[in-house]
Amino acid sequence: MSTQTQELEAKTPAALPSAERTNTRRIFSPRADVYETPEEIVVVAELPGVSEESLDITLENRELTIRGTVATAVPTNYRLIYNEYGEGDYERRFVLADSIDRNGIVANLKNGVLQLRLPKVKEALARKISVKAE
Repeated sequence: MSTQTQELEAKTPAALPSAERTNTRRIFSPRADVYETPEEIVVVAELPGVSEESLDITLENRELTIRGTVATAVPTNYRLIYNEYGEGDYERRFVLADSIDRNGIVANLKNGVLQLRLPKVKEALARKISVKAE
């Protein structure tokens, strides 16, 4: 695992600053996969039920926060008597390494899957150094 990948740390809910929530809905930490290429880091997160309008991605200093709200679907003329599916919203935070170009981040949401492309700054890109023999 490279240094850039190790520096991209996910904060667990226990590590988040404690604050009073005014929302009584459950908050889920979406599962995410993190991939690295020589040019960028790609984060893929599952956010089922989240639409583009209800997705909020913010970057403050080095902290990237993903928040998604799910609209509750209540069928008319029915009364819930048993529930296995847990409804709630999503929140996940990542601390970005200094090697990430914060102005080049691109987000794409398709079928409940979010893909974040985090390009590396030019100085952080791997390069081949040629050797000249004398």
